[in-house]
Amino acid sequence: MRAFSQLLDGLVYTRSRNAKLALIADYMRDAPDPDRGWALAALTGDLSLPAVKSAAIHAIVDERVDPMLFRMSRDYVGDLAETVALIWPKRIDQPAEIDDGSLTLSAVIDRLSKLGRAEAPAALGEMLDHLDASGRFALLKLATGGLRVGISARLAKTGFAQAFGLDVDAVEEVWHALRPPYAELFAWGQGGERPDPRGTPFFRPFMLAHPLEEGTVDLADYAAEWKWDGIRVQIVGTGGDVRLYSRAGDDITATFPDIAAAAQGIDAVLDGEMLVRGEAQGAAEHGGSAASFNALQQRLGRKNVSARMLADYPAFVRLYDLLIEGEDDLREQAWEARRARLEAFAARLDADRFDVSAVIGARDFEDLAETRAGARDAAIEGVMLKRRDSPYVAGRRTGLWYKWKRDPLTIDGVMMYAQRGHGKRSSFYSDYTFGCWSDEGELLPVAKAYSGFTDEELKWLDSFVRNNTLNRFGPVREVEKKLVVELAFDSVHDSKRHKSGVAMRFPRIARIRRDKPPEEADTIATLRKLIS
Repeated sequence: MRAFSQLLDGLVYTRSRNAKLALIADYMRDAPDPDRGWALAALTGDLSLPAVKSAAIHAIVDERVDPMLFRMSRDYVGDLAETVALIWPKRIDQPAEIDDGSLTLSAVIDRLSKLGRAEAPAALGEMLDHLDASGRFALLKLATGGLRVGISARLAKTGFAQAFGLDVDAVEEVWHALRPPYAELFAWGQGGERPDPRGTPFFRPFMLAHPLEEGTVDLADYAAEWKWDGIRVQIVGTGGDVRLYSRAGDDITATFPDIAAAAQGIDAVLDGEMLVRGEAQGAAEHGGSAASFNALQQRLGRKNVSARMLADYPAFVRLYDLLIEGEDDLREQAWEARRARLEAFAARLDADRFDVSAVIGARDFEDLAETRAGARDAAIEGVMLKRRDSPYVAGRRTGLWYKWKRDPLTIDGVMMYAQRGHGKRSSFYSDYTFGCWSDEGELLPVAKAYSGFTDEELKWLDSFVRNNTLNRFGPVREVEKKLVVELAFDSVHDSKRHKSGVAMRFPRIARIRRDKPPEEADTIATLRKLIS
């Protein structure tokens, strides 16, 4: 564990991207197998040890440390793993470290993965006894699945690729067909054959778009499509098996069995937007009916989907692109060529489950801007601009695709509650709940937001929370209802889950309204008028 804990320490305290890459690359070259494979899985979020929960960690700490002292320390430090790592008392009757192979990274993961929830706390406590503070921090971060050391999965893969002189896009190409501890991947990095996942329905990295911040594009060079408000999905068929993948590469086939069944028999890889049938206002006139994201959300994250759910929220995919058809890899071809192949391919699919995203007809960019402005009530987020000669390449490539989101909606809400953040924000109250006024004059929660502010504003908000706390509910603080914040959001929908009856899509803080009294914040009635 020592080398892995040193890697985590380095990543936590290093701000430079290049320095982080160097740390990862050095570890990947020097660490033994399978430790480095498990480390890579942990850094990319592909490691799951479900036996260890936060409650179990609290339980074993309460046996060793005064519970009040621990809770005061936890409140000060902010991060559970860091607090336990620092406060855990060493036992006099056991050596601080052992060298019998039981605390290598792979041995720790193997042991924890085989334990049940009842056995996990004692085993975890035993391992904590033999580790220093850095090792305890690394162990607890592994066990709870909350690494959060300031890197993304892409950065971890880039560090691996840099270690062995590989192209990170080539690594992404085979990544989702492999499983930890990635023996085939490391063998390839050390001069072996590239893993060949053909014959299995594996995920290919999505092509992404840059925001169109300023300026215009020439519609002679770019095609415009609607950016639909669903989830990006990849449909991979091998002729005998079909898998559906989210943008993150998660297998979501079980969540959408209706789509998987409709795609059975295809030998292709398709890119599209998962939506639910419905009549969001204005959607039909913009290229096809679709319900709001709120309707799709009823289907997300479900491992078992009932017949009623399938009937009440029928899913379909609005297709954007065709990456592979049979033996033909089309990704190097121009968008226009792929589009023609997609239209021909989609004509053979079930029309109730698949259609093709319409190209927006516009005379010029100004005409397109007017069309986009009129799409506020449709189930769309904005416009996609795709260069007509663009290949399909993983990640964001400058100048090829742009996303031109519609302008956000805004309302003024009052801060009601605050909670500690995670990772580098673990010492700050950075997750906030905001409310609007009901017709009866009651302040009801309408949104949670934890982005949109600067570092200086975060410090100010954290200070406000600490100085205006009314009550504490575990990690949550209720604050005095006097701070107004302007919230920006993409859309708002009816919600049965919230007392206010509404839910926002992508709420974020636009600005702090220290000049505005709370009684002048917006009402839920005003918010309901914005429902699309």
